[in-house]
Amino acid sequence: MNRLSTPFGNFALARFPEDPQDPLRAWDAADEYLLRQLAEADVDLSGSLVVLGDRWGALTTALAPHRPVQITDSFLGREATLANLARNGRTAADDGERLLTVRDAPPERIDVLLVRVPKSLALLEDQLHRLVPAIHAGTVVIGTGMVSEIHTSTLRLFERIIGPTRTSLAVRKARLISCTPDPGLRPGSNPWPLRYDLPGDTGVLAGRTVTNHAGIFCADRLDIGTRIFLGSLPRGGGDARRVVDLGCGNGVVGTAVALADPRASVTFIDESFSAVASAEATYRTNVTDGAPADFVVGDGMDPVPDASVDLVLSNPPFHSHRATTDTTARRMFAGARRALRPGGELWVVGNRHLGYHVRLRRLFGNAEVVTSDPKFVVLRAVKGPGTPGRAGRAGAGAQRG
Repeated sequence: MNRLSTPFGNFALARFPEDPQDPLRAWDAADEYLLRQLAEADVDLSGSLVVLGDRWGALTTALAPHRPVQITDSFLGREATLANLARNGRTAADDGERLLTVRDAPPERIDVLLVRVPKSLALLEDQLHRLVPAIHAGTVVIGTGMVSEIHTSTLRLFERIIGPTRTSLAVRKARLISCTPDPGLRPGSNPWPLRYDLPGDTGVLAGRTVTNHAGIFCADRLDIGTRIFLGSLPRGGGDARRVVDLGCGNGVVGTAVALADPRASVTFIDESFSAVASAEATYRTNVTDGAPADFVVGDGMDPVPDASVDLVLSNPPFHSHRATTDTTARRMFAGARRALRPGGELWVVGNRHLGYHVRLRRLFGNAEVVTSDPKFVVLRAVKGPGTPGRAGRAGAGAQRG
């Protein structure tokens, strides 16, 4: 358990789900820099305080006595916040924190806005558009991020939507963004969600409309890995199937299954609130007949009962914010094995260099290459009749790489 030392106190913090073997901390130098700046500048935190994009709850936990409103797109980030508040003797109910998602209505007034700059510029654009009506001339707006996360385009967004913007000197490879609200600005309309029609070589999806809320991987086009996956999806058998689109993103994979096999019952799961909203919009736009679908924001396969599904389809992420890691993919595979019935199948697409076949063979005892090209591979693993049910927790908690 790592401890964060700040002018607001010392806090024991962990990511979610907590893994003692995970070397990644629940905060970084950007969080520390922002908290130090708030104390040194004696920022008045007595009004309406909003924390946007707090990754693992470090900012919300440190500022809990000031009753912050947290806004996040991450289910895992929200669960981490709840766990970190509890382990430091605070709860959302006791201290008045409100944990909102990016799909919720924002507060009507914001006096202090703290922004943890996200990896997705689109998500930042969408959220600034959503929050600017609540910002007034006296609002203190401070962003934070590592140097590698703050670009000229980042600063232009703040300046175009909120007002004049400047950056601080770098400290331990972190920077601060200071923005002065200009009530006279007219930033224009929010361009999100984005919709586009799929090309003609995508089988049952040809010409179908995809909906992408901000922050979804490859929001303006069909990514190469998904295109290969769509061309090799398993065909339905004689019986109705229970299918899970795990880490569903905009839902094109699960929607393709539902269109090809109207008897299939598809569950779309992602840890991103925006992803699940995108998947539901994509599905409902294109599927008018067929079995009911479920749309779940959660920690991978955790919401799915043991031995209850026939097929799991996944394009696992291999990034967790700035870190490259296979932790999420490993947990997704283990969760899929637990939830599959004997004879059920996990189909995975991923970059060849990730070596997913090794992990799948350890878990399932088998892994078959369905198709491949120089960059991507589609793998199939089958749960044998003697494979144990519960194999650990599974998560879909990072952005696809």
